[in-house]
This record gives sequence, structure tokens and C-alpha cells, in this order.
Amino acid sequence: MMAWLRLWTTGLMAIMALSVSLGISEDSGLSVVDAKKQGPAEIVRKENYPVLFRQKREWIWNSYYVEEEKPGSGPERIGKLKSSKDATVRRFEIIGEGANDIFTVDEKGDLFVTRSLDREEKAIYHLKARILDGNGRVIEDTGEFVVQVTDINDNVPVFSTFNGSVMERSPVGTRVVEVKATDADDPTTRNGDLRYSLIQEGDHAAFDIDSLTGVIICNTNKLDRETKSHYVVVVQARDMGGMATGSTATTSVKITILDANDNLASFTQRTFDLVVPEDRKLNEVIGTLKLDDKDQIQNKEPIFTISDENSKKTFGTALSPEKDGQLILKQALDYETKDSYTFTVQVQENLRYTADNEATAIKTAKVNIKVLDVDEPPEFSQHSYNFTVREESMVNNIGKITARDPDRANNEIRYSISDKNCPIQIDPITGQLSTLRTLDREVVAKHMFQVKAQEEPSGLESFVKVNIIVQDINDNPPEVIAEDIYLCDSDKTGMVIGLLRAADKDDQPAKFRFSLASESSNFSIKDHGNNTAAIVVVQGPFSMDDPRDYSVDVSISDNGIPVLTSRTKVVIKVCQCDAQRNVLFCKALAQRMGVSVHALIAILLCILTILVIVILFVLRKRYQKDSLASMKNCGEIHEQLVTYDEEGGGEMDTNGYDVSILTSACNDGSLLRHPDRLPHPSLYAMVQKPTQHTQPTACKGDMAAMIEVKKDEADHDRDGIPYDTLHIYGYEGPESLAGSLSSLNSASTGSNMDYDFLNDWGPRFKPLAELYGVDGPDYYNQY
Repeated sequence: MMAWLRLWTTGLMAIMALSVSLGISEDSGLSVVDAKKQGPAEIVRKENYPVLFRQKREWIWNSYYVEEEKPGSGPERIGKLKSSKDATVRRFEIIGEGANDIFTVDEKGDLFVTRSLDREEKAIYHLKARILDGNGRVIEDTGEFVVQVTDINDNVPVFSTFNGSVMERSPVGTRVVEVKATDADDPTTRNGDLRYSLIQEGDHAAFDIDSLTGVIICNTNKLDRETKSHYVVVVQARDMGGMATGSTATTSVKITILDANDNLASFTQRTFDLVVPEDRKLNEVIGTLKLDDKDQIQNKEPIFTISDENSKKTFGTALSPEKDGQLILKQALDYETKDSYTFTVQVQENLRYTADNEATAIKTAKVNIKVLDVDEPPEFSQHSYNFTVREESMVNNIGKITARDPDRANNEIRYSISDKNCPIQIDPITGQLSTLRTLDREVVAKHMFQVKAQEEPSGLESFVKVNIIVQDINDNPPEVIAEDIYLCDSDKTGMVIGLLRAADKDDQPAKFRFSLASESSNFSIKDHGNNTAAIVVVQGPFSMDDPRDYSVDVSISDNGIPVLTSRTKVVIKVCQCDAQRNVLFCKALAQRMGVSVHALIAILLCILTILVIVILFVLRKRYQKDSLASMKNCGEIHEQLVTYDEEGGGEMDTNGYDVSILTSACNDGSLLRHPDRLPHPSLYAMVQKPTQHTQPTACKGDMAAMIEVKKDEADHDRDGIPYDTLHIYGYEGPESLAGSLSSLNSASTGSNMDYDFLNDWGPRFKPLAELYGVDGPDYYNQY
């Protein structure tokens, strides 16, 4: 097959070369013989190809042609290089693309190709040639020529991936997709001339293709996405202009059928039963009407209509995200008023094509709604309440808030205000509003709060907004606003030195009157009658050396009911000015020392507080001194107890540490004395002396009671010094192996020990021996 194709191509090119050759000969008016007579100008011919003249400088040649992929065992001659110049010895040289590699030249000027070429790799080679003599001198300078590689059909068509789409029910001839194939062969020849067709494989019946452009079109107008949504067609491309000898390639094209709104929406059932609580909110979805529509969701366009006019006021329709019907509540439901609704809903669509389900679609559905009773919160008679209250007055009847129980039970309602700082109160039973304190419009012009209505005993509650607008009265005196007022030393009589304006906090139109509150010999007030006034110089000029400061007492009154008047002192600066009354500098005002009433009250309060603190401190100190004095006057018992544990003169110091009085206290607190009231030895020595005789019993019970009383006083006296001896003697010794060191109880215990051995210990123990060596009975019998 390939050999036959090459043979056919060679014959075709030979015929073309012959035709060109004849045409050139005829056009030039020369025969072939005449051409030979031209001398050095020789015609270079390629085998089986026409000879073309090209004369540049002295070169004589034409384009050379090489067939691609032409097999050969060695170099193949493709032409001859010729020049009009004559030389005895010649040598040819070539340079350029493939020179001396792909292309070579011999000494005769014959041009050879050394291997097969691929046109798809390179179609044209540009070369240059020159002629040298035997001495290497250039006979003919560089001349350019080209070698063209002729194409053969050695490449098959190549497809890329193609996918198309078309709307369902599109008319015949609707463009779907354009398919293109590429062929590496020369597109100017039939080798690269492609033709397209659909082969029997795939869904070819519904589509057709343009053989030249490759555009696939619809071949029917009955494409239905709901029946078949995808088609696959097989496209074939053939080169050689579609001839049977051409090379072919195929590709599969996937065609998607796009959806159109060509199906009617249909209710899934003929009757919808809904149960709706009466407390559903407005614009809330209370039910869904399901639809059956085979079209894709973006193409569904159902339109719902409620047939009953009364039901339209209470219910509405909307589309759900799935394009189903939704019932919307437009008016509040009330079980006590109406407990059921029945109406009809219709659905329709605007289609561009005749629907397939026209006969089977359910276009009308009946809707039954049952209202459920719900315990509802109280309902106010208004959505909000607005009242007006005159400022600076107590009002017991501002207005009334009214709410009711919408249910049949009609439970009681209780009212309250949650804002603790609200100046308005409400009667919890009647809902009557009243003021807790006077209102001031200049502080708060409008009070806003919420009233809660709570149903008993269910606890359901509702809230309503209440606005209290404070009505203004004339309760604020006018105020003077003084601009920058200054006095120039050159001002003369009649000069206006400043402008006064008036302001009033009250929200009432007022006309103010200005006047002097006190006589002034230097200034006067000129009332303009438009709520402004001017300060005018009566006597001038003035001196900067004058130490006096200038001021004007201005009285201003409004025309309200009642008329209010205020008095303001306006200070006037004294300045030195130029001729245009521009201030150069001003005299400093004299400094005045003054204390306001509030500051004076604060100072007096501080002084009083300090005085009270000082008095309390002095009283506390005196109380502490009295307590210490009373403690010191408790008697000898107290003194001996406090100082007993201090280091003294030893055992012989019985006068300083006489504890005998502890055993002589009686019930009345008096001390027992000897009848003769004569001096006797200390009881301390007697109780410590061992004896064989019976000793009188001390009144231990009275002593213990006295110690407890003193101990209790010490425990509860926060200001007194703690008397450690009371605690020591009260609790000393029970847990000690040595026992108590105190001699308080020694009188109640006898001892058989003889202390006469102390006389043998020397003079230092003699006082101790005398102390314990006293004859006890001589003293005990005196009590």
C-alpha cells in the first residue's frame, strides 16, 4: 500500500514538473535548444522535477526537493550547483542547516542528501554555497538556496477529549459541540485534509456532524432528559480528504441533556390535614404541601393559589428550599374564636413546552387545619402606652395599663415594673400608674420602662413598653450669657462695650427683659427686645491706672407663668486698645478671696468631727485612769497578790510579803484583828512553823469566793493589767511532782519536821532558824 502511494505521489509530481517546465518555456519565448545556446548559463534540473531559473549574482539554480522518509542505502543526488563564471579548477563549499552532514556537495557541484528526512521535524533547510579555484580563491561569493522536504501521508489524525451539552426539546440543527482533530502532515496537501463522520457505534441517530467543521448538531427535537439524560457518540476523522485510503482516528463524545421546565408540578396527595397550636407566631411555617416534579430543582417554578378569600387573610403560601409549598400564618390563631379551617390550594406552572404529565398531574388539594387550644400569656390592650406627666408634681393617676387572659379561664392578672430605679409605680391589681417622686424635665425628659403582666396561677407573663413624657413648666430662671466684654481706656460715653444674651433650660418660648439690678454711674443696659441687650458706657474715658475693677449687675426676667427673674454680675475687663478698638493688653483683675457656702459647710463638718474624736479620746483616757485607781484601792490583798512573785529580801522579809491577811478576810470583806490591837508576829511565820498543836481553821470558803470574784473581774476587765498571781495561785502545782511552792495553804497542813537543825548551819541561816523556831501556841491562842 505504501509503495503504491509513493509511486502515485512520484507520478503526480512528475506531471506537475512537466507542466511547469512547458509553461516557463512558453512564457520566455525560448525553446530548450535556445536555452542551451546561452553559453555558461546552465539549467540545473532535479530528477523528475521541473527546472526553474533563479539568477543571483552569477549563480544558476532553483529550489531543491527531497521526499520525506525516502529510504536509501547511500547518498542520493538531489541537484547540481552551477555558476555562469568559468574556471579551470573549481571546488564547491556549502554552509548552513545540515551542511556537510545531511547535505554534501562534490567537486562537480552535485548536491546529495545522506539520510532520510522527516518533514514534521523540519520542512525547509536554508543553505549557502560558494566556488573556489585551485588556489583557494573565491570565484563566486556566497549564494543562498533552500532544500524543501516534500510531505507524505505518514501521520494519523489525533483527537483531544470533547464533551457537549444541549437543552432537552431543542429543535433540529441545534449546535451541540465542535470536535477538532489534528494531523501532523502538511495541511496544504490532501495528507492533512480531514473529514469527520459519526460511526454506527453509540447514539448516533439523535445527532449529526458537519464533515468539514466537525460541529455536532441535533438530529431530532424529541430529546427528553427525564427519559435519557446522557448520550455518547463516536466521531471518526479521516485524512486524504475522506478518501478510503486515508488514515483514520476515532473519539467518544459525551453529550449531556440539560433540563428544561417541561413537567407540571403535582401534589403528592389530594388532602392535607394539619394540626396547628394557636400560639404559633406570625409569618411562621405551619405546614408543607409536598409536590412531585421530575424537573430539576432550579427549573421548578410552581405557583400556589388559595381559593377561599377569607382563608387568604389568615394563611399564605411560599416556596420551600425543595420547591414544595409552605403554608404561612398571616394572622394570629385564636382557638376561642375559631378552632378549624378548610380551604383549597391550587398549583400551576408556566411551561415552554407541552407537559408529559398534563393528564395525570394533581393540580388541586384540600387543606384541613385544626387549631389546638394553648394556655396563652396575657394580652395588653395596646402594643405600647404613652402618657404625659407635669414636672415637679406628684400624680396619682397617670394612666392605666390593661391586660387580659385570652383563654376561656380568664385568670387574674398581676402588674409590676421590673426597673427598681423607675420613678413610676403601678398598682399590681388595677394597673394604675402613679409617681413615686417628682419628675424634672431638665434632668430626664422622657422615662421609658416595661410593665410586666403575669397570669395567675400559671405564671405566664407578657411585657409592654410604656413611655412617660415629662411636661415642662416654667421652673428655671433665665441665665445671662455674656460675650467677651472689655472696656477700652479710650471708650467714651455711648460706646457699646459688650452684648448680652439670654438662655433658659425650660422648653418654652420666652421673651426676656434685661435691666440693671443696681444703679451704676458708668454703665447702662440697652434692651434690644429680641432677647439680647447691650452694655453702654455712661461716663468715659477710663484710666489704666485706676485700681478699681468694673462690673455690672444684670437682672433678667422671662414672661413665663410664674415670671422668674435672675441676677448676674458681669465682670468688665479694662484694656488698652488701638484706634480700631483692638485689644493691646488688659489689666489684671484684683484677686478676691472668698469661700462658698458649700465649702464653708464642709470645713465646719471637718472641725466638728475632729472635736468629737478628741473628746472621745480624752474620755477614754480618764476611764482607764479611774480603772487603775480603783484597782490600786482594792486593799492590801490585791497589792500582795500582784507583787508576791517578785524577788525580795528572802524568807526573813515577812513585812513586805505578809500573806497572813489572805486568811483573815471574812464575808463582809473586813479584816480580823486581835482584840487588844497590839502588834503580833506575822501570820506567815505562824503558818509555816511546824507544830504539834491544833491550829485554828481559816475561813477558806470566804477566801476562795473572794479569789473567784477578783479573778472574774480580771478576766472581764479589758483595760486592766492581767494579774498573773491570781492565775498562778489558783492553778499552780496540781500536775507538778514537786507540788505547789506557795505558802497559802501551808496553814491547813501539819508537819512533823523539826527545824532546829537550822541553828547548826551557821549565822547566815540564823534568821530562818528563828522564824521556824517560834513557839506556835503562844500566838494561836490569841485568835
